[in-house]
Amino acid sequence: MEFHVNLLDRRELSGEIYRQLRRAILDGRLRPGELLPPTRELARNLSVARTTVTTAYDRLSGEGFVASRVGAGTFVSEHGAPEPGRRRTEGSLQPRAVWNEIPLVTAFARKAPFDFRTGVPDVSLFPHDRWRRLLSSAFRAEALQTGGYGDPAGHRTLRDTIARYIGIARGMEIAGDDVTMVNGAQQGIDVVARCLIAPGETVAVEDPGYPLVRRLLESLGARVRGVPVDHEGLMVDALPRSARLVSVTPSHQYPLGMTMTLARRRALLEWAERHHAAIIEDDYDSEFRFRERPIEPLQTLDTSGRVIYIGSFSKTMLPALRLGFVVTPTAIRSTIHRAKQVTDWHTSIPLQIALEHFIESGEFARHIRKMREVYRVRHEMVTEGLARKFGDVLQLLPSFAGLHVAALARTASAESIRRVARKASEAGVEIQEMSTFAVTQSHRPGIVLGYGAIPTTKIREGLRRLRHSFDSI
Repeated sequence: MEFHVNLLDRRELSGEIYRQLRRAILDGRLRPGELLPPTRELARNLSVARTTVTTAYDRLSGEGFVASRVGAGTFVSEHGAPEPGRRRTEGSLQPRAVWNEIPLVTAFARKAPFDFRTGVPDVSLFPHDRWRRLLSSAFRAEALQTGGYGDPAGHRTLRDTIARYIGIARGMEIAGDDVTMVNGAQQGIDVVARCLIAPGETVAVEDPGYPLVRRLLESLGARVRGVPVDHEGLMVDALPRSARLVSVTPSHQYPLGMTMTLARRRALLEWAERHHAAIIEDDYDSEFRFRERPIEPLQTLDTSGRVIYIGSFSKTMLPALRLGFVVTPTAIRSTIHRAKQVTDWHTSIPLQIALEHFIESGEFARHIRKMREVYRVRHEMVTEGLARKFGDVLQLLPSFAGLHVAALARTASAESIRRVARKASEAGVEIQEMSTFAVTQSHRPGIVLGYGAIPTTKIREGLRRLRHSFDSI
């Protein structure tokens, strides 16, 4: 292994080589059994005499840190293993205070026998073999063999493909030039906010709403204001006049589940026009509707170029792919491309090529149809189970789309719901408390149940254990 030794402005060269190698062994950067560079090679790389390196190696060998084997070289010895408890100094650097308030999400690292957590599709039903073949073919594509870095806006033909797809599926009249590829909806919101919001400006989000959106906007220096929702969606009359950006989930409010009414949608668009504000429309799971026909996106009603539409393949395909897209008005298109470029330059080209072929072949549409039926059955099992077995403790909120439902506690306090969640977790059932989605105000306690990750055969038993958890507090 090539090892860097810094001899700049150092006087005792042999001693410095010894000390830096010894430190690397004690820190664990050089592990027992690893081969050190030959003395002649290291001397040539450091522009020093070979005897300078040999003296350092001999000193390490005398102290038991390395051992030489004739004809093989010099190796780190087992006695050179890192000292127990030895660690680097933490240093004096301090992050901005906002980062101390943002917890790392670790829940999904822990598997659960009965997983009712939200936002997770059934990855076991994804056509993995077909996707692997498409990805393998993508790595042989001409775009990878002849090009270097890709277009920040995304692979040209994929953008055209997505424009055609959502034009058919969502009734949006757009061209490929309007589409920018991103690494999931979260990055889409990040790029848009970077382009439109200056530190200290006000951004409005739904309350309750998706916690990571609020955290993201706060990390960019925005003043985030939570706006309540009712049975019609975001309460437009409660929007702060100073808001320059509003983030909403109109097709399936996260987490309560209602669809924003047409009247409320029009009111929001009028408000944005009147206050010179932008709207982020996060259409995260509209592909899965089980009763009503899909409501037209806000973007199709927008006549003044104020709506930025964000879509993702995390629910329809795999969250691990981190693939999403942003549909932007012409006025900010080039700015979005610049923001994408300085953020990470471009989304993975092989993934984009594979996704293009997955959609164009019709396999994406077939997968959506299959999963829509799977989730429809699970939706009915969960909602019927809650209505039949939990009616005395929970009020189920109407929802006919997506991968989750919400239910409010009839009499239980937030602390009681927290105890229920702990009891359920001990029984192998993972749920989410409504309180975790609050932004700036207290809400009626409740729970949110996802049915994407839990197999259909486990739903009844999972609900039975959840009911037992309610009964045992």
